[in-house]
Amino acid sequence: MFKNLKNKKKSQSIQEHSDSDLHNIPEHIAIIMDGNGRWAKKRKLPRIKGHYEGMQTVKKITKAASDMGIKYLTLYAFSTENWSRPESEVNYIMNLPVNFLKTFLPELIENNVKVETIGFIDNLPSSTLKAIDKAKEDTKNNTGMKLIFAINYGGRAEIVHSVKSLYEQLSKKQACAEDITEALISEYLFTNKYPDPDLLIRTSGEQRISNFLIWQVSYSEFIFNEKLWPDFDKNELENCIKIYQSRQRRFGGL
Repeated sequence: MFKNLKNKKKSQSIQEHSDSDLHNIPEHIAIIMDGNGRWAKKRKLPRIKGHYEGMQTVKKITKAASDMGIKYLTLYAFSTENWSRPESEVNYIMNLPVNFLKTFLPELIENNVKVETIGFIDNLPSSTLKAIDKAKEDTKNNTGMKLIFAINYGGRAEIVHSVKSLYEQLSKKQACAEDITEALISEYLFTNKYPDPDLLIRTSGEQRISNFLIWQVSYSEFIFNEKLWPDFDKNELENCIKIYQSRQRRFGGL
C-alpha cells in the first residue's frame, strides 16, 4: 500500500510537468555544481557557507530529479584538483558528507534513491568514507534513481587508471592491440555500470567541463546555466530539460 502511495505521488509530480515531453526525459543527467564560493562572496559570507547552501540544493535537485523520472543523477562533488584549495576549506568539504548524509539519508530511503560513488574514494578521510559507505549500504536495495557522487574524481585520472587496469588484464591474456575497443575501455571506467549522460549541466555560467566525465560526455548535450549552484532549483532543472528536449541528437549522423 505504501509503495502504491509513493508511485501515485510520483505520477502526480510527473504530471505537473505537462509542458515537457514526458517521453523524452533524459535518462542520465550529470551536473557540475559550480558557484558555491561566488554565491558566498556576493553575500560577504565565508566560502564554506556557500558549500553548506550548495548541499541544500543537492537535496532539492535530488528530490526533483527523482520525481521527474530521471534514472541516474551524477553530481561532481569534489575533483582530484580540489585538494589544492585552502586546507580549512577542504576539511570543511570533506566533513559535509558526514552531516549531509546523516540528515538526508532517511529521505533518500523514503524516496527509493540509491547512493553510489565514482572516484578514488579510498583516499578520502576515514570519517567521510564511513558516512559514504553507510549511505551506500542503507540504500543498496533501493530500486529508484541512482544518485552518483563523483568525489575525488578526475576524468584524466580515471582514464589513466582504466588503461593501467586494462593493460594488466591484456598482459595476462597475452592479448594484442587489436583487442582494444571503445567498449572494452568503457568496461574499465568507474562508470561502467551506467549509461553515458544524456545531458550535462554546469551552473554559474562557466563554459568548460573541468575534467569531468571527459570520455562519457562525448555525445552529451551541454547546457551552461547562469545560476550559481545554491540558487539552482527545480524550475531551473525543468528549464534545462526543456532545452534538452528542443534539441535533435544526431550522434554524428544526419
